[in-house]
Amino acid sequence: MSTKLITDPIRNLPWEDRPAGSNAPVWRYSHNPIVRRNPVEGIARIFNSAVVPWKNGGFIGVFRAETVATLPHLRVGRSQNGIDWSFENHQLEMVDETGKSWNPYYAYDPRVVKLGEDYFVIWCTEAHGPAIGLAKTRDFVKFVRLENPFIPFNRNGVLFPRKINGNYRILSRASDNGHTPFGDIFLSESPDLVFWGKHRHVMERGGNGWWQGLKIGGGPAPIETSEGWLLFYHGVANTCNGYVYSMGAAILDIDEPSKVKYRCKNYLLTPEMPYEETGFVPNVVFPCAALTDPETGRIAIYYGAADSYVALAFTTVDLVVDYIKANHESVGRDAELGR
Repeated sequence: MSTKLITDPIRNLPWEDRPAGSNAPVWRYSHNPIVRRNPVEGIARIFNSAVVPWKNGGFIGVFRAETVATLPHLRVGRSQNGIDWSFENHQLEMVDETGKSWNPYYAYDPRVVKLGEDYFVIWCTEAHGPAIGLAKTRDFVKFVRLENPFIPFNRNGVLFPRKINGNYRILSRASDNGHTPFGDIFLSESPDLVFWGKHRHVMERGGNGWWQGLKIGGGPAPIETSEGWLLFYHGVANTCNGYVYSMGAAILDIDEPSKVKYRCKNYLLTPEMPYEETGFVPNVVFPCAALTDPETGRIAIYYGAADSYVALAFTTVDLVVDYIKANHESVGRDAELGR
């Protein structure tokens, strides 16, 4: 029986068929990267991307941008086809709930999730160390910043696209003040997006593959399917030549997403193309967003490449779910619990 996407349709989702003769569960767009270096005056790089459908069949997103002084901030981008992007000539501005300016000193690695009428932006911010920031908008013009969900040190905040058993859920990865040489994925919940608790361990680094042996972190918002929550995530290997970021996938229980049903032992994408291997930070595939269409089963994945570019990859829900299940392995605590 085929797996169903339980999502809103996107009839003009960007797409390219899998290359003839390929058996890969995920394949790259042949015209990558879709955002190149120096895309806007004064901006050296735009990469990790958070994209959602927008009005009149178009797309909108919040992107990580870095100035020529190498300071990261968030910037709104717009596209009619999800491939060709234009960016605002100023950084995204935030206010608090009284309307007073409340911009982060720095901001990077955003995700955007629609919940009801609101779009929530989750990013890594500065709060006496890296922490998760949270803001909401309805028009991508006015962004109201909310209180940070957690104290430092924390990264890779990923909000679920609906409440589960009446509460909001968020994935995160405990961190330290630098580029953490450790890290597992945790789940927390909240009734109001203010008070967070019931923290649960979800997944730990490791397994038989070194590609995720150092640390892992959530990627795009989890995708609801008939098989469970489809989670794309990044895994990091520590090599003699530095860190290597790859993309993997797992399926979480639909009602209790701290429980891992299936976890793929193989990566789905790893740096192999020049734009992934060479850049400001070499050897990085970093997924931040995914678009889905339940009528066709298609999934388009946006990822940062080498901290220098935005790239695009494709799969279908049947292909990727079947691949995850066929290559499932239990890791650490999951193995102890018999999952």
